[in-house]
Amino acid sequence: MLFDLDDTLLNRDKAVDKMFLIMLEKCYQDVKHSAKNEMLKKFKEYDNRSYGNGDKVKVLESFFDEYPPKYRLPRNDIQDFWNTNFPNCFSINQNTINIVNTIKMHVKVAIITNGSTQRQIAKIINTNLNSYFNTIIISEEVGFSKPDKRIFELALNRLNVQPEDALFVGDDIEKDIDGCQNANIQGIWFNPHMINNNTEIKPYAEINSIDGLLSYFT
Repeated sequence: MLFDLDDTLLNRDKAVDKMFLIMLEKCYQDVKHSAKNEMLKKFKEYDNRSYGNGDKVKVLESFFDEYPPKYRLPRNDIQDFWNTNFPNCFSINQNTINIVNTIKMHVKVAIITNGSTQRQIAKIINTNLNSYFNTIIISEEVGFSKPDKRIFELALNRLNVQPEDALFVGDDIEKDIDGCQNANIQGIWFNPHMINNNTEIKPYAEINSIDGLLSYFT
């Protein structure tokens, strides 16, 4: 079983909330509670626009332009600030670990993730996920990213598994589900927010919580 990382195994949304608080502490002082919610909403908006892009300078620069800070991070320091702090904002849900361990009793498990090698490795090590998976593939490291079918084929080769014997679970209908199905792997769409699928892509199955994966093994 192959897993996506962000917003599948790890809750990226909660991590962005924590990152916002770190930035607030570093760059702003005495922000009124009533202003915080509006600022967080805007911060998430800028983050969302740059999702999938490793360069986070634009996120903070845009935010600082809209909400002038007491201390503005120098442009050259923004990327390091993000790379150092953001991976520490992630935590792993114990239930997710229990489910991965149960699945691992039946099959090999792998992670396939898009993103910068430095940040993805830091997230994985900080949450101790590296100790649970047979192989971990990061797009920057291997030179191609989801939905490119080659990244899925690489995982199959490393695990010595045929496509028809694998399942991939991910939250992104295009990158994860369309990508894996182009590599002839059946895709399980992880859709906790019950988003409507307005695409032509038809997942093999859909689950709203990670517990739904257990029915494939028990």
